[in-house]
Amino acid sequence: MTREENVKLMTDKVAKFVAHIAKKLPDDVVAKLEELGSQEDAALPKVLYETMTKNQTLAVELDRPSCQDTGVLQFWVKCGTRFPLIDDLEALLKEAVVQATFAAPLRHNSVETFDEYNTKRNVGKGTPTIFWDIVPNSDKCELYAYMAGGGCTLPGKAMVLMPGAGYEGVTDFVLDQMTSYGLNACPPLLVGVGVATSVETAALLSKKALMRPIGSHNENANAAKMEKLLEDGINAIGLGPQGMGGKFSVMGVNIENTARHPSTIGVAVNVGCWSHRRGHVIFDSDLNATVDTHSTVDLNQ
Repeated sequence: MTREENVKLMTDKVAKFVAHIAKKLPDDVVAKLEELGSQEDAALPKVLYETMTKNQTLAVELDRPSCQDTGVLQFWVKCGTRFPLIDDLEALLKEAVVQATFAAPLRHNSVETFDEYNTKRNVGKGTPTIFWDIVPNSDKCELYAYMAGGGCTLPGKAMVLMPGAGYEGVTDFVLDQMTSYGLNACPPLLVGVGVATSVETAALLSKKALMRPIGSHNENANAAKMEKLLEDGINAIGLGPQGMGGKFSVMGVNIENTARHPSTIGVAVNVGCWSHRRGHVIFDSDLNATVDTHSTVDLNQ
């Protein structure tokens, strides 16, 4: 195949992938929602979890997005330097978003800042957002796609703490955001926390944390312990499904961290709503695609 034909092939596969994750939640999210729903005793939260399940069933049956707010597309690209289409990736990802916008269809969510007009294609200046990780001597390309809706974006915040605030300060920061804006983000939430030196490094890590599977843990034992403590603390708030009260506020808390300057603690939080639409696909050098978040789609057919 020519390079142009390969670009079209990958573009079509990514467009199909994006359209699918708009309509079908990842396997781990589905399993977690079923688990949380089964542990509720009160009538209202049980009905809400049953409604979420029905919503998902209808989304698949009607071939429509599972939430009307299909968000702003974000991609985390983990690409090998020897991947054959590395030079074409940004352009083809944008074209894939345009294709998916009309094929799915996806709500038009890209509004040009200051000019205040909707591009009606989900593509604009800097959208979709593309984050890069370059992998030396690899010919594979991994894509994490995420639909960042308005509600689950609202609690996002980053700041730098004085070093004396310590990890208690990190805890206060996260819980303050959850008690202030957690209701607006359609619980139960997946909470991503970034801890680093500055606002931008912490913010990027908090979004990267949302790409991790539910139930996974930070490789650092102390960070993993903090994940569990924060999960228990936020659950104790009792937000429940859709913020209507219940035993669980979150599907989990994922912390990502780097080393930091001794004089600062940068901290950030980002959340995913109950309809946590993210997906992970790996392309090999022949553009064969493997999706490990959704057992419901085969991009090679």
